[in-house]
Amino acid sequence: MSMAECIPKVPSRLLLLRHAKSDYPLGIPDHDRPLNERGQRDARAAGRWIAEHRDELFSGEAIAIVSSALRAQQTWGLVEEQLPGLPSMTEPRLYESACSTLMSIADSSDADTVLIVAHNPTIEETALFLAAPDGRGLTERIRSKYPTCGLVVLDLSPVDPWAGGSADLAAFEVPRG
Repeated sequence: MSMAECIPKVPSRLLLLRHAKSDYPLGIPDHDRPLNERGQRDARAAGRWIAEHRDELFSGEAIAIVSSALRAQQTWGLVEEQLPGLPSMTEPRLYESACSTLMSIADSSDADTVLIVAHNPTIEETALFLAAPDGRGLTERIRSKYPTCGLVVLDLSPVDPWAGGSADLAAFEVPRG
């Protein structure tokens, strides 16, 4: 066994996509809320934006890990239409999770690039925890509002990928349809 085989692989890039705008039908539990029309348009727009930047966003092996909540599943379904061949899996722990759970889930993947589709406040808190201060005002934009279908792109530190303030905030996009 070589030394490289003994070192666990960690992602080099983390994409955090907040689910698109959901509806609030009476009598429907939170977990089962669907996307509304705007959410469907925005999820398609997010899929187009990610597909247009696919070569820049994804390196090596990639995977999407998606919350089990219906609105996250529907968001991913519409995004995935633009990303043929990108493997995905459902992770129930992403619904109502803490930042530490989200990071643990991402860390357990063998992929180089991990796209998480989940919920606020966890998405926003994780982005703000990991991101190093940047001179472009992106962290302040995230802090002021991380809207539905917002996408953060973080380049994780090869030394300590899950340390606070260790990731480079490469992008913050809010595609709209």
